[in-house]
Amino acid sequence: MVAGTPHISLAGSGALLLDGAQGAFNDATQELVWAVANAALSLEGVREAVPGMNNLLVVFDPLATDAHCVGGQLMSLWAATDAHAVTGTHHTIPVRYGGTRGEDLAGWAAHCGMSVDETVRRHAAAAYTVAAIGAMPGFPYLSGLDPRLAWARRGTPRLKVAEGAVIIGGAQAGIMPMTAPSGWHIIGHTDVKLFKAEAELPVLLRPGDKIRFTIAGIEA
Repeated sequence: MVAGTPHISLAGSGALLLDGAQGAFNDATQELVWAVANAALSLEGVREAVPGMNNLLVVFDPLATDAHCVGGQLMSLWAATDAHAVTGTHHTIPVRYGGTRGEDLAGWAAHCGMSVDETVRRHAAAAYTVAAIGAMPGFPYLSGLDPRLAWARRGTPRLKVAEGAVIIGGAQAGIMPMTAPSGWHIIGHTDVKLFKAEAELPVLLRPGDKIRFTIAGIEA
């Protein structure tokens, strides 16, 4: 069980945002977020429960229930639900670090005070968990980044970051499922496709999945 009382706020006329951590990301809190999300789907009037990073967006039908009722039920679930790790799928993602498709690699290594090879080695050595999917279809917010590799997001986002870009944003790692704007730093590229709109299951990754990066090459 995770200690502490979550903060719940309105997110429009038909949604509530539950913030379970109100601080630094915590894996145990994330596991409780997943469990409460599953339990919330059985509440009357609840249409959707979307886990974020230590938070949960709950969408409800305001004609069937109200924010006060749903909020009280979420607080009860948070206090009574047992957190549990999700048994996710394990994925191996080969990455070519640096070069024209990893243009921030050298700057990232300098920021970390390490050589390029050491920075890449530490990135690939970590075990990552898909904490949440959001921002765009199939985009994974990955926990597990070595704290020594954290790098605050860019002050000015790039307007076009390519599909397959392997990226760093603050204390999180990620992979671009499509070409889109992003303020995260680009350290490499993978050919693994995370989103296929035409597929029966369009999104490759799910919350609780485990990721290991392998080094397919390094180009300074």
